[in-house]
Amino acid sequence: MDILDSLDATFQHAHGVIAAVRPEQLADKTPCAEWTVRDLLAHMIGVVNGLGEAAAGRERTAFALAADPSAQFDAAAAAAMAAWRSPGVLDRVVDGGPGPMPGRVLAGINLLDTATHTWDLATATGQSPAWDDAAVAVGLAGTHHVLPADGRGERIPFAPVVPVPGDAPLIEQLVGWQGRDPAWRP
Repeated sequence: MDILDSLDATFQHAHGVIAAVRPEQLADKTPCAEWTVRDLLAHMIGVVNGLGEAAAGRERTAFALAADPSAQFDAAAAAAMAAWRSPGVLDRVVDGGPGPMPGRVLAGINLLDTATHTWDLATATGQSPAWDDAAVAVGLAGTHHVLPADGRGERIPFAPVVPVPGDAPLIEQLVGWQGRDPAWRP
């Protein structure tokens, strides 16, 4: 599966998880200790929106969570996918916030950020969705490429890797590498 098909599958999966969040869950805790479900939704949708704008060559606009996060994510994901599928965008340098980098790398960051936070959101809201292992595998390979295990907490603002067995589901391997405990529950 290529990066864009994986990103599209990840966006579709995220949309389903976002759509299942109930309003009374918005103040609940998440695996991201500093964020509630509402904060996590704002981050997830804001990142997809902002990276889509960057891929489209537009300046990043201010973002605020809408009353219907599911519809807002759907619109942001559709716009982002259209931008990522533009001819040449994966091969040009794109500045999406963390600094200028090849579009292909930034699309990979978009994928792993969305996959990881979709797990955060699903876990926080008691959902157990099926994961697209092919898409998660692309995200896992990307996260190993852009996020080293060493230097976390010092110069890299991520928690240390949480070891998981090599035969654990790929989504657990991904979130463990991102510094989350796959056994976390609200």
